[in-house]
Amino acid sequence: MKTRITELLGIQHPIIQGGMHYVGFAELAAAVSNAGALGIITGLTQRTPDLLAAEIARCRTLTDKPFGVNLTFLPTVNAPDYPGYIRAIIEGGVKIVETAGNNPAPWMPLMKEHGIKVIHKCTSVRHALKAERIGCDAVSVDGFECGGHPGEDDVPNFILLPRAAEELTIPFVASGGMADGRSLVAALALGAEGINMGTRFIATREAPVHENVKRAIVAASELDTRLVMRPLRNTERVLKNAAVERLLEKERELGANLRFEDIITEVAGVYPRIMREGDMDAGAFSCGMVAGLIHDIPSVQELIERIMAEAHRLIHERLAALAA
Repeated sequence: MKTRITELLGIQHPIIQGGMHYVGFAELAAAVSNAGALGIITGLTQRTPDLLAAEIARCRTLTDKPFGVNLTFLPTVNAPDYPGYIRAIIEGGVKIVETAGNNPAPWMPLMKEHGIKVIHKCTSVRHALKAERIGCDAVSVDGFECGGHPGEDDVPNFILLPRAAEELTIPFVASGGMADGRSLVAALALGAEGINMGTRFIATREAPVHENVKRAIVAASELDTRLVMRPLRNTERVLKNAAVERLLEKERELGANLRFEDIITEVAGVYPRIMREGDMDAGAFSCGMVAGLIHDIPSVQELIERIMAEAHRLIHERLAALAA
């Protein structure tokens, strides 16, 4: 299947594995890329630029296909060593970067100088248009359904994607609620050039996370996520667990007086305990409503082949028959 995204990124299938904290390691990125999609290493999961450089080098031993690096620009006083991370990306020969968080404009000239294609994650049309203006090559449009940070506008993809198609010139992929061939065909119909999947890729055999995490996603329904940190205007969609219930209780009790320090034990530094050790009540972790559509733990190759086969069947059989 050829779309503007497959042509831009040099991949076979219009599927991107989104950057995910303590999930986007070399083995998952390589498996996705080897299956013809685009794998992504999560940059800030690597604590230093040198560690990111080593992870990029490790990925190169596992695949000869294109892969990218996610780099999230955080609104923090003690910012990570972004020049060092970008240097590791450049020196590692990575030509695709998925940016997220704050505006990547300060870093665009350096990345463009080295021929890097930039895909910026956006939760609104206005932010997508800003990404287009500053020179991003594509955007990932994240609907309200998505795991992680859905923004503060609460617009689901059935509205957000066609609005993006009305306004954007650069290609975009749909993120949030993407799990299968139905998702891909729907996204294409709404104007996207492909899909970005996060939660669905966690529940694969190659995902380097504890089996407890994978089983929890398979067991969850579309009703089992919660929105946390809304009072702080840093909303995150997470999987329901005991820590999340504690966090929400604090939000109810403190209301407008809530500060990040009040919930720090539920959200800070918890990912290693969850993703590596399988402590499912250690804290809040990102998960999309798409968990309700995830019923198994296939290999990455099986998953992508299944998505593409289903998409082709829908386009050439069901939809063609309806149009006859």
